Amino acid sequence: MSKECIFCGKKPQVGNLVSHSNIKTKRRFNPNLQRVRHQFSNGRVCTLMVCTRCLRSGAVVKPLAVRG
Repeated sequence: MSKECIFCGKKPQVGNLVSHSNIKTKRRFNPNLQRVRHQFSNGRVCTLMVCTRCLRSGAVVKPLAVRG
């Protein structure tokens, strides 16, 4: 599973974890990705990994819930 947002391309970043004694060790900052169903303009529905900023901005078009 890819740790990248489909819409904006946000990926994990690398930085330092700094302790109280100022010792630095490498760590990863992962983006907040959610598995969401997206409806494309042609009507096709697909499950994508999307960051929460793209969800909040309206880049994701959710399909209508069909209850039957």
